[in-house]
Amino acid sequence: MSYGRFVIAVSCVLLLVFAVLFVSPALCYNEHEAKAAVEATESKVSSCYGTVFEAEKAGANVSNLLSVLNEAGWFLSKAKLAYSQGDFDSAVAFADNCSSRLDGIVAQAESLKLDAERAGHWDFMVNFVGSAVGAVCVVVGGFAVWVFLKKREEIRERV
Repeated sequence: MSYGRFVIAVSCVLLLVFAVLFVSPALCYNEHEAKAAVEATESKVSSCYGTVFEAEKAGANVSNLLSVLNEAGWFLSKAKLAYSQGDFDSAVAFADNCSSRLDGIVAQAESLKLDAERAGHWDFMVNFVGSAVGAVCVVVGGFAVWVFLKKREEIRERV
């Protein structure tokens, strides 16, 4: 065997040993890690649903956010199923997918809520306050026209 083949063979063996020693433990999750990942994801889903509910209560259109939440809920269900079957690696993977789907959804929901509250405020200002101011203007304007016409009639009667 030549020296070049020997170096290649030793390199391959060392690479295989390093792969087994360092890669394999990083990909294996135990029950406690999987349980913590699933519980953290479940908490995140719950808080996201609460935030989206508050946005919807304020009058925001949250249909896009609900579809994202449904997809995240599906991943959470898969994570719980995998955890119950003892497949902790898949449980963590599904929990991570669920969590990544929910990134930014709270900020979007709060932004939609603020927009809906602003729109509601302007709706109130235009519909209620605007109508009240308009009614007062009509009454005051009518009174002013009546006074003007009455004075004009009095002037005609004098002449």
